[in-house]
Amino acid sequence: MTGFDTLPGAAAELFGEGASAEEAYGLLTVDVPAGAWLSALTTARDTLGCTYFDWLSAVDEPGTGFRVCAHLVALEGGVRRLLVRTTIPHDAAELPTATAVFAGAAWHERETHEMFGIGFTDHPGLDPLLLPEEFEGHPLRKDFVLAARVAKAWPGAKEPGEPHDGGPKRRQMLPPGVPDPNEWGPLKGQVPPAPARTPRAAGPRAAGGERPPRRNRTAAGGSASQAAAAPGAPAPEGTPAERPARSPRKRTPDAPWEQPREEAAGEPQQEAAQAEPQPGQGGSRESEPPAENKEPAPGTSGDGGSDTDSTDSTDRSDSGDEPPAGGAT
Repeated sequence: MTGFDTLPGAAAELFGEGASAEEAYGLLTVDVPAGAWLSALTTARDTLGCTYFDWLSAVDEPGTGFRVCAHLVALEGGVRRLLVRTTIPHDAAELPTATAVFAGAAWHERETHEMFGIGFTDHPGLDPLLLPEEFEGHPLRKDFVLAARVAKAWPGAKEPGEPHDGGPKRRQMLPPGVPDPNEWGPLKGQVPPAPARTPRAAGPRAAGGERPPRRNRTAAGGSASQAAAAPGAPAPEGTPAERPARSPRKRTPDAPWEQPREEAAGEPQQEAAQAEPQPGQGGSRESEPPAENKEPAPGTSGDGGSDTDSTDSTDRSDSGDEPPAGGAT
């Protein structure tokens, strides 16, 4: 769905004096005076071929009035959209009904009347459509009072942790439509005014009400609190005292981590006992390199000796040592 690119003629020539046209967000919008509202809708239908009525609504513009808009669509030769708009003041919010041009506007005008309070003369029946009959006011107007905010404080009216009753209150910021509880509602005239804020204390001023010039300080000079004190001068008030030196840690002989390891003490003695040569065996064990876990064949000795020698050789092989070269046979 696209909008009209251009009008076949000037807006004033088509819609009458005071009309203007501009394109915004891909939609051609024609603004006409309130007195030319019906004639503009008729021109859009008969001249521009906008035979399909889509919707009608309004926007409340504070300080300007109500902008009533009608969205029309032309279906022949491709779908093209057009927005016809007019502005009426708040104190005279009334327009002639468009039901004579587009019968489908009756429902939309009922909703616009109910939400904004705009009157449509010669309308067949502006009965309530969405709101209950006992509802008072028009909720889409910017001056509509949000009664719920009178019974319940607006979010942000209190600081976190501030009590609900009593105590100083912050300055309340009331958005549009939120009345002052002291001026409207069940607590009218009963709410005490918020206390005025305490003015900030004025700093030192030089003669003539001007601030004294700032003293420039370099990075090497440090800040005023880092200035080195003269030897023997008393420390300024508020300066933390020097921390005393820590005493050496007292050792505890009975602690588990102070006891020697028994396994570590027994291992060297066992290795020394295995390293001693057997009586009656010649040769020096210190000159022989240790064997790398070589196991002799079952039932034989390393040098063809007796069973006793084989047993000794097996024991030495298990301990990782070779029998000496000059052993007994």
